[in-house]
Amino acid sequence: MTNGKKALITGIMGFTGQYMAAELSAAGYQVFGFGSSPAQKSPNYIQVDLTNLAEVKQAVERVSPDVVIHLAAIAFVGHADPNAFYDVNLCGSRNLLQALCESAKTPEAVLVASSANVYGNNTPGRLAESTLARPANDYAVSKLAMEYMASLFYSKLPIIITRPFNYTGVGQAENFLIPKIVKHFRQRLPVIELGNIDVWRDFSDVRDVTSRYRALLHSSAFGQVVNVASGKMHSLREVISLCEELTGHKIDIEVNPQFVRPNEIKELCGDISLLDKLTCDNSAKIPLRDTLKWMLEAKS
Repeated sequence: MTNGKKALITGIMGFTGQYMAAELSAAGYQVFGFGSSPAQKSPNYIQVDLTNLAEVKQAVERVSPDVVIHLAAIAFVGHADPNAFYDVNLCGSRNLLQALCESAKTPEAVLVASSANVYGNNTPGRLAESTLARPANDYAVSKLAMEYMASLFYSKLPIIITRPFNYTGVGQAENFLIPKIVKHFRQRLPVIELGNIDVWRDFSDVRDVTSRYRALLHSSAFGQVVNVASGKMHSLREVISLCEELTGHKIDIEVNPQFVRPNEIKELCGDISLLDKLTCDNSAKIPLRDTLKWMLEAKS
């Protein structure tokens, strides 16, 4: 059953984009998507270079969306070209917001995905939105710059900025930590090389993240920056133990000094008080064990 409204997802072919499309489609939206890869067979997919303003304007007019979820970004911190972070994450985002401003129809809500990476690596504990940002790499700097840039459009567009913490699920690239661990267990490899496994992090399930994004679209949280996280911490040692329990396979951990960050924070967790308040959502989150089981048992 449709609600008669159109949703535009940038980065729809990415890991999060595909789950976001399923979430909004189930909520009754007609889903359209922008992506950088060649056009898919779907008439609702448009190949767009976000760094080309004219191209972005044309595509926005073609869709005329009611809600927008901006996920498109260079997201891998180790990406080879530092300039690409700024070209896409900052300038590309600005092009999108400008195009939405100049569109014949103003959207009801525009969710812009930033990152908890903006907090950096030197503030331990449970981080609230008021925590001082201390970005420690080009990816994080580009995302924080994007937040400031987006704030220039607050008076013109109903913008919500999210800062997601770590999240994972089936389909996430294997250069991310949890998929790397899951791959080793799926292949029943004897050894895995990791950095410091005695660190605690906040891991969400991608399906919970996209559910929260949908809820925020209807929250009227405009002009706000909102953490999206589980609010719970798990150690990497615990992740390994859960995988061992689920698969019956034991694995030897070798600490590779190249993977150990100097002065790495032991505990990092998202304060989701604002998120819970805005979405009025106290529902149970998907436990990490269930997420790992889903990933371990997924068909490749």
